[in-house]
Amino acid sequence: MAEHEEKKHEESLMDRIAEKIQAHDSSSSDSDNDKPSESTIKAKVFHLFGREKPVHHVLGGGKPADIFLWRNKKISAGALGVATVIWILFEMLEYHLLTLVCHLLILALALLFLWSNAATFVNKSPPRIPEVQIPKDPVMEFAQALRFEINRAFAVLRDIASGRDLKKFLSVCGLLVPSGYLFCLITCRLFI
Repeated sequence: MAEHEEKKHEESLMDRIAEKIQAHDSSSSDSDNDKPSESTIKAKVFHLFGREKPVHHVLGGGKPADIFLWRNKKISAGALGVATVIWILFEMLEYHLLTLVCHLLILALALLFLWSNAATFVNKSPPRIPEVQIPKDPVMEFAQALRFEINRAFAVLRDIASGRDLKKFLSVCGLLVPSGYLFCLITCRLFI
């Protein structure tokens, strides 16, 4: 019974489509008001689901949109491959970012060492590694600012400990006691 209703629905749909096509063919008038303009036809063709902007424009245009829409297949496949390798490293193999960075730095250092030693045998110039030096003035300014802040914190702690400001003393005690209990709970959990 359900198949009979489905066939009836399909036939009525086909009949309606055929009527629309015949009505469109038979009513050929020369007036421009009856014909849809080219912009509405393009809007229906390029903008699915009633969108007003193309997908490329919605994604921001340019190279990122090209990658997402697979217009440049080599770059899109490369991005997908890199994302897959990263996912496999971090999720499946449970690799950590800091470990990865350290291993990459060790690999780069080993390659530079081998390149500089092999350069003499191959008669090529060794890699030019720039000399890095930290300037004295910014480091001294940072150390002086840090020293000033540490001395100021010690002065505040001395004022609190001496009992000159009772309100500050009680608020610090109120903060330190719960945090001390929390610290004890955490350390007990770690070692039990």
